Amino acid sequence: MEKFDNVSGVAAPMPLINIDTDMIIPKQFLKTIKRSGLGVNLFDEMRYDDNGDEVADFVLNQPAYRNAQIIVAGDNFGCGSSREHAPWALKDFGISVVISTSFADIFYNNCFKNGILPVVLPKEAVDALMEDAGKGENARIAIDLENQTVSATDGTEFAFEVDAFKKHCLLNGLDDIGLTMQKVDAIATFEKTYSETMPWV
Repeated sequence: MEKFDNVSGVAAPMPLINIDTDMIIPKQFLKTIKRSGLGVNLFDEMRYDDNGDEVADFVLNQPAYRNAQIIVAGDNFGCGSSREHAPWALKDFGISVVISTSFADIFYNNCFKNGILPVVLPKEAVDALMEDAGKGENARIAIDLENQTVSATDGTEFAFEVDAFKKHCLLNGLDDIGLTMQKVDAIATFEKTYSETMPWV
């Protein structure tokens, strides 16, 4: 997993509440076990019509937001089934940060394991950032994970809380495999000792 760096860029406003994982990546795209290639189907049923053509007024199809790295969303983002494909699709599209007042627990934890920072802020802060994001390319929202701040275009800062261990993992690019690999010497020592003391196993 890549190390999380500070993010500064265009944020796509998505004021809908209860954006669930089936909206993020519909069930027909869950056959793959690869983390890449899902970005094109992110929000598939909202981005495309029945003929496969783009829906012009969907936010991520608008020129200002095609390269958005941030989503500012309504309450309860990522609810629904626990599919890990949801953060895979967001990350593959280019989304590194999602800001909301609340997240579904499983989705929230899956984000950290896939290099995405879910930021929880009070409604007043999210409303201000949603309005800022609505300015399109004229707005730049900045996220500083080390200092745990989100800055609006006018410089207004909002502080957010994040678990220290999850923050460490993001900053150092450590997913579950990466964390295990940090113990590779200890694992090798254990296996050697185990095989020597219990050769019949």
